[in-house]
Amino acid sequence: MEYTKETIHDVVEAQRRYFRSGATLDVNRRIEHLERLKKAVLEHEAELEAALYEDLGKSRTEAYLCDLGPVIVEVNEIIRGLKKWARPERHFSGLMCFPSTSTTVYKMPYGVTLIISPFNFPILLTLGVLAASLAGGNTAVLKTSSKSAASTRALKKLIAGTFPDKLVTLIDGGHDAADLCLAERFDKIFYTGSPAVAKHVLAEAAKNLTPVALELGGETGNWCVVRKDADLKDAARKIAFFKLCNAGQICININQIAVAEEIADDFNRELMAAFIHQIGDRPEDNPEYPKLITDAVYEKCVRLTEEYRDRVIFGGVGNPNTRRFAPTMLYPVQMDEDIVRHELFCPLLPIVPFKDAEADSLMDVIAEREHPLAMYVFTSDRKWAERVMSTQQYGGGCINEVCIHMMVKGVPFNGTGHSGMGAYHGEWGFREFTHPTTVLEGRTHFNLPLREHPYGGRAEKVKMALLKLFER
Repeated sequence: MEYTKETIHDVVEAQRRYFRSGATLDVNRRIEHLERLKKAVLEHEAELEAALYEDLGKSRTEAYLCDLGPVIVEVNEIIRGLKKWARPERHFSGLMCFPSTSTTVYKMPYGVTLIISPFNFPILLTLGVLAASLAGGNTAVLKTSSKSAASTRALKKLIAGTFPDKLVTLIDGGHDAADLCLAERFDKIFYTGSPAVAKHVLAEAAKNLTPVALELGGETGNWCVVRKDADLKDAARKIAFFKLCNAGQICININQIAVAEEIADDFNRELMAAFIHQIGDRPEDNPEYPKLITDAVYEKCVRLTEEYRDRVIFGGVGNPNTRRFAPTMLYPVQMDEDIVRHELFCPLLPIVPFKDAEADSLMDVIAEREHPLAMYVFTSDRKWAERVMSTQQYGGGCINEVCIHMMVKGVPFNGTGHSGMGAYHGEWGFREFTHPTTVLEGRTHFNLPLREHPYGGRAEKVKMALLKLFER
C-alpha cells in the first residue's frame, strides 16, 4: 500500500476517536490485548523466524534468543504486574492543604502513540515497545524499517490479524512514510535508531510539543575495558559471543575494546581462539552467522577494513554474495583515531591499548565523549569497577559480563544524551507510556482563610506563624 498524507492522517484520527471513547482505559482489557499479542507471536513463531533469517541471516536459535523470546518475557512481566502498576496512588494531602486529606495520582495514558522501530531487532524492538504502549492504555501506530522488509511483512500480517486498525496499525514504507507519520500530531513518540535520525524526530516532535523517548546507539559507540587483572579467557569468550551476535548490528554491542597493553597480546590470542571455537575459522561461510542488512553496510565494512588492512590481526574477509563479513580485530588502534569516534554497527572491532596504571585517565577520555548506551569492564578489582560504573554517564552495562543487564526483570533499559532519553522494560515501560496525573479532593467545610487576603496587618502574623508550622 502506498501511503499519503491523507491516509496516514485518517489512521491517526481513527485511533484518536477510539482512544477518546475510553475503550483503552480498562486495565483488564489492556491485559486481554497483551495476551492476544503473546498468542500471536507464538502462533507466528515459524513465520517470524523465517523472516529474521531472510533479513539478517539469524539462525532459529539466535532469532528466538534475541528477538522472539524476549518479547514473550516482556509481555509476561507486564501482564503479571500491570494491575499493581496501574492502580491509582493515594496520598495524604498534608497540613498545608487542610481540610483536604486525600490526593490521588492517576497513571493516565498519553493517547495515540507512534513507535518507530529499527532493522536490527525488528520483532523485539517493535513488539516489545508496543507491549509497553498497550499496557499504558494507548493506541499505537507502528512504523517499521524498510530495510528488514521480510520482518515488516510478517509483522504487518501479525498485527492486522490480531488488532483492529483503530487500536494498532502498522505502516511500512521508507523515509517518506516515516516523515508523513512525524508530520501528524501524536501524543507520544518512541524512536529506536541512530542519533542523527533522532535529531530529526525530535525536531518534528517539537512542532507539536510531543513528548519523545529515544533509544540510540550512541555517537561514539560503547566501550569495553579489559584491565590486566581480568580473567582473559572468560572475557574473550563473552566478548566473542556478543560481537558475533547479529554480526555486531546491536545498539548495546561493543564498538571498541580498550585493553591493558601489559596483557594485550595474550588477550588478542584468547579472543581469536574464542571466535574460532564459537563460529569456526570461516565465519563468512557459516550459515549460523548472521549477515549485514544491506549491500551498502557490507561495502562500508569492506572499505573500513581496507583502510586498516595493515592492522587486521583476525578476520578481514567476507562473502559479498551472502553479505556475511567475518568478525575483524584491528590492532593497535589509538584513542584519537576516527574509527573509535563513531558507532560502527558492524563486525569490526578496534582494539585500543592503554597502560593499566592509567586506567582512570582512560575513563576520563571516554567521559569527555558522547555518552554511550552501554559500558562494559572486565577486572578483578571490584572496588575500581564499582567506582567507574557509578560515576560514568552511560545507559547501562556490566562488570565482567556483556549485554545481559537488559534481560534483568524490573530494571530499566535506557540511554542518556546521544544514546537516548527515557526508559522502558517492565514497569519502566508502563511509566514511559503513561503520565502521572495528580488530583486533590477538596472539602466544602472547615476551609480556613489562611491562603486568602488580607496578607498584612494583624493577619500577617497569624498566617506566617501557621505557614511556617505547616511547612515543617
